[in-house]
Amino acid sequence: MPGPFLAEFELYVMLAVTRLGDDAYGARIRQDIEARTGRPVSIGALYTTLARLEEKGLLTLRTARHEPGQRGRMRRYCRVTARGAESVSHSAAMLTRMMAGLKLAPGRQR
Repeated sequence: MPGPFLAEFELYVMLAVTRLGDDAYGARIRQDIEARTGRPVSIGALYTTLARLEEKGLLTLRTARHEPGQRGRMRRYCRVTARGAESVSHSAAMLTRMMAGLKLAPGRQR
């Protein structure tokens, strides 16, 4: 059975975490989503979503120690779990099936 269904922003977050791999932390995830979607991402919304995805068992979060010379807050690194990968795969397959055969008006596609 696939993992839980993902809402749109949850899917964006999970895809960014998967793409970034070992370099998946808040600021990088935010930059990746903004660059690919062209829409701004609130850091608060991102961290709320990360916490919710962790509660669902779809990713894990760990706080890294400060590196010498690092400024600011400690980074919280993310990693997609096996159940999370199943959810992403399931959501992507469902989206592909739903879009199959659609004829979108010119100018509406990105």
